[in-house]
Amino acid sequence: MGQKINPIGFRTGITEGWSSRWFAPKKLFGELLVEDQSIREFVDKKLNRQAPYAAVSRVEIERTREELRVILHTARPGVVIGPKGAEIDKLRDELEGLTLRKVKVEVAEIGNPDMDARLVAEGIAEQLKKRASFRRVLKQKADACRNAGARGIKIQISGRIGGAEIARVEKQISGSIPLHTLQACISYGLVHCRTPYGVIGIKVWIYRGLYAELDAAVEAAGSGRAPRRPRRR
Repeated sequence: MGQKINPIGFRTGITEGWSSRWFAPKKLFGELLVEDQSIREFVDKKLNRQAPYAAVSRVEIERTREELRVILHTARPGVVIGPKGAEIDKLRDELEGLTLRKVKVEVAEIGNPDMDARLVAEGIAEQLKKRASFRRVLKQKADACRNAGARGIKIQISGRIGGAEIARVEKQISGSIPLHTLQACISYGLVHCRTPYGVIGIKVWIYRGLYAELDAAVEAAGSGRAPRRPRRR
């Protein structure tokens, strides 16, 4: 009892899709897998670790015989695209130089950043770097997430919190988090916050609702009908 599993990997292929969508023969598979990881690391370093921060949460990669398609999910698409598309053209050229392939870059906007676990974790990391009170930060993020429509949120930070001599784990839980329910849509994010006194790990789980309820809400929005509000448990 007590073992934890990554909620994304737990649901991949059942209720969640793959973040890399391509097929390759056995000889090329390892090379392309390493290339995917290098693309994600490059995008994270360029857009998330340097000002102006673009708040890129997820990178999806699709491959065809002719080209490589990179889809960036971001809360600030204007920063990624730049004036008249200058920044996204520069990014495409850099990715083509990195992979030596023809690259197509697309941007998908995240409408509600407070419902994305990776962006919530990044926000907590920025506050901890400024030596803010971790209890106040966790409470504020949990309340903002719940107000945005989340059914539940769990935040866990571990390390030398507040510069203490001994590492410890602190948690903030609000609402319900059914991590073992495959039909539950769970957004998960893991971020490492590098402080002068050590690295603090930040994990965030956000329960958005059941997939059937979310699909029904999307269909209702498309047809113009008011979606039925799910009961809060």
